[in-house]
Amino acid sequence: MAEHTHCLIIGSGPAGYTAAIYAARANLKPILYTGQQPGGQLTTTSDVENYPGYPEGITGPEMMAEFQKQAERFGTEVRMEMIDKVDFTGPVHKVWSESGKEIHADAVIISTGASAKYLGLESEQRLALSGGGVSACAVCDGFFYRGKEVAVVGGGDTAAEEASYLSKLCSKVHLIVRRDEMRASKIMQERVEKTANIEIHWNSETEEVLGKEFVEGVRIRNNKTNETKVLPIEGFFVAIGHKPNTDIFKGWLEMDATGYLLTKPGTTYTNVEGVFASGDAQDNVYRQAVTAAGTGCMAALDAERYLADKEII
Repeated sequence: MAEHTHCLIIGSGPAGYTAAIYAARANLKPILYTGQQPGGQLTTTSDVENYPGYPEGITGPEMMAEFQKQAERFGTEVRMEMIDKVDFTGPVHKVWSESGKEIHADAVIISTGASAKYLGLESEQRLALSGGGVSACAVCDGFFYRGKEVAVVGGGDTAAEEASYLSKLCSKVHLIVRRDEMRASKIMQERVEKTANIEIHWNSETEEVLGKEFVEGVRIRNNKTNETKVLPIEGFFVAIGHKPNTDIFKGWLEMDATGYLLTKPGTTYTNVEGVFASGDAQDNVYRQAVTAAGTGCMAALDAERYLADKEII
């Protein structure tokens, strides 16, 4: 027997939980599936200091626990499971959980987020998970490295933007570029090259991030000469892109070339009636907890109005 709900939320980061808070307060009795990483990317962030309302800062996991508690307080049912299949052909949308449960929903809010791409080095992963100085977001974590030396790896616009941002905070920024040229736009390349405290390391690849508990340096290798050297850094920023967690929606929802869901300007409406997208699954520009929460609010309001217009609620 399939279960029916007015509002199903897929994903549990700031967007998903904010959508749940608003939907629950509108008496939509939402069901939220957390996905593989309950709490989203913030659960891998040690300190959050740029979210309003936390003047002393808060850890990512603690913040997400508070978001969940607030959503449940208003009646959201949170399920620690993934949705791994959808069918958006009819007016009532069908989804299936990984355990095989079938759910029919009048409105679906997608907040599955995105995952930062990493190099895949053991040392990088270890220090990223422990909060030891490896990050994929300069805007989130750059503040902690004021006056220190850091490195950014990548050659596209994201890497150039991260390096430029960090150059205003840090004493020196090492930009590690794998090729002999950058993929970034000309204006971003010029900005980086003109910044005095950014040093570009061409034809360079990261071999290991050094340090047991915290980043103490990075060993890079020149892929033309095979020469290696160690850069004395305290922060290592990976800027080689993000991958939106939207694979299960391919063939159903419109998305850009990299998989970000497309929404109608100024709304969270997707191309499928009754399906709404919020957070990093549809935002490839800002990717901040506060902007994700904002679009989660928008998605819940859009869903409520949609259901009211259809006289479902």
